[in-house]
Amino acid sequence: MEDIEHSVLQGQVVWFFGRPCAGKTTIAGRLAEVLRDQDFPVITLDGDELRGTVNRDLNFSPQGRTENIRRSAEIAGILANKGFIVLCSFVTPTNDLRNLVRNTLMNVKVKMVYIKTSLEECKRRDSKGQYKQAQAGRITDFTGIGSPFEEPADSYGFLNTEGLTVEQAVAECLQYVIPKSGF
Repeated sequence: MEDIEHSVLQGQVVWFFGRPCAGKTTIAGRLAEVLRDQDFPVITLDGDELRGTVNRDLNFSPQGRTENIRRSAEIAGILANKGFIVLCSFVTPTNDLRNLVRNTLMNVKVKMVYIKTSLEECKRRDSKGQYKQAQAGRITDFTGIGSPFEEPADSYGFLNTEGLTVEQAVAECLQYVIPKSGF
């Protein structure tokens, strides 16, 4: 891949959202590798990781989801203000939560990227068996089964991962993430 001008990317948040098992974390991780190879200061924030640490006190109720996203966006904003490219992977299942991200990051460059993957494909990719557990009632409030996932109402960047390799998905993400003229 060609070299990218460093100043156009530093200090921004790229917020990947979509159903569980859509490919958010995989794409963000590979994109981070590509950018690190070009010496960009990149940090990834993943919903599962933050749920196991700073957000472990939160449940999956609407209030718990809201606070999870608010805290996570605040952390992303702090890191972006320090000059990092922050690649975030969070389900962010409702338009209200996506607006919360945008409002929390009002003073930060932010790009929202919808990883569009059908529910059927997400179930197929589910290596942890979470969808089956949710359908059997062992996991409550699981997005797409016991809790809704709203298709985005706004025009976001989007990436349909069905039929793409990880490398193809990352190449498409770069087209959206890297500004053509300014930010």
